[in-house]
Amino acid sequence: MPHLHHKSLNCPPKGWITMGIETSCDETAVSLMEDGRKVLSSVIASQIPEHRKFGGVVPEVASRHHLECIHQVVEEAMEKAGKTLEEVDQMAVTYGPGLVGALLVGVAYGKAMAYALEVPLNGVHHIEGHLQANFIQYPELEPPLLALIVSGGHTHLVKMTDYGSYEILGKTRDDAAGEAFDKIARALGLGYPGGPLIDEQAQKGDPEAIAFPRAFLEEANYDFSFSGLKSAVLNYLNSSRMKGGIISIPDVAASFQQAVVDVLVEKTMACAREHQLLQVVLSGGVAANSLLRGQLENACQKEGKSFHVPELYLCTDNAAMIACAGYYDYCLGYRSGLELNAAASVPIGQRP
Repeated sequence: MPHLHHKSLNCPPKGWITMGIETSCDETAVSLMEDGRKVLSSVIASQIPEHRKFGGVVPEVASRHHLECIHQVVEEAMEKAGKTLEEVDQMAVTYGPGLVGALLVGVAYGKAMAYALEVPLNGVHHIEGHLQANFIQYPELEPPLLALIVSGGHTHLVKMTDYGSYEILGKTRDDAAGEAFDKIARALGLGYPGGPLIDEQAQKGDPEAIAFPRAFLEEANYDFSFSGLKSAVLNYLNSSRMKGGIISIPDVAASFQQAVVDVLVEKTMACAREHQLLQVVLSGGVAANSLLRGQLENACQKEGKSFHVPELYLCTDNAAMIACAGYYDYCLGYRSGLELNAAASVPIGQRP
């Protein structure tokens, strides 16, 4: 694997093992990584069945499940990697943004491990983790690049000029794209989580069946807004039901999904052009959406830009991406003390 590192990095010797811990929402994830980009193990205990009955994530339930299973997940990750605790060189743990109760479980565990093993600790920003999932998938990838990060809680356009150097060029003003997917899936009676279910229904529908609005906001502005689109879909469903009309779930799903993807792709490409960035990366849970992956790739091909998206297990919350981001923070000279705490919201690029 090529080890292409910028001069700004002061990386540890080859064979460095980072343990990543991710508990920002409803996945308890632990990973062992070698030299920041090679996955030795990635174990994820999902809580989706627990939260499905509530139609969304219940913070208290999430925290309790993290507490119950984090130790087993760590043991499984160690076993799969074929490593002992004595071989771990560094701890990297998500400290924010996310659900505070859920984050605290991972942060407390990560701090205890760093203290007991006498190894450095790095608190990692969850969104930086998503962005850097692409470095795991593409060992030759290096900044500068433009990242579209789309998940349940976040929709960001981030310019990464170098390791540890980020500029947010656009973000959501209201609902994140993934949040809108979940809400519309619930309104259609599809269940939770909404993204994969809408994607599945949309395959059978006509994306031009219903003219839903696209919010492009002001000229040369890269922020996103999905609340108007969400309201338009809910109004369509309510008025159709009141009139006793037939609602085609595949058509609603396809038309809604197309409206979201059109805005995401158009803004990303306009932003990449303006900032003269030749590499576009897609990450976050909604990066698993087949239409978004396909349309952004086509748009990049047309404009001669390289397109990168990680495989599905690296799109949703995972600890490999946290270990990767933690490794590069270590290379940049950052360290977190044992006073590290969880933060519900924290700007990208801010170090604990």
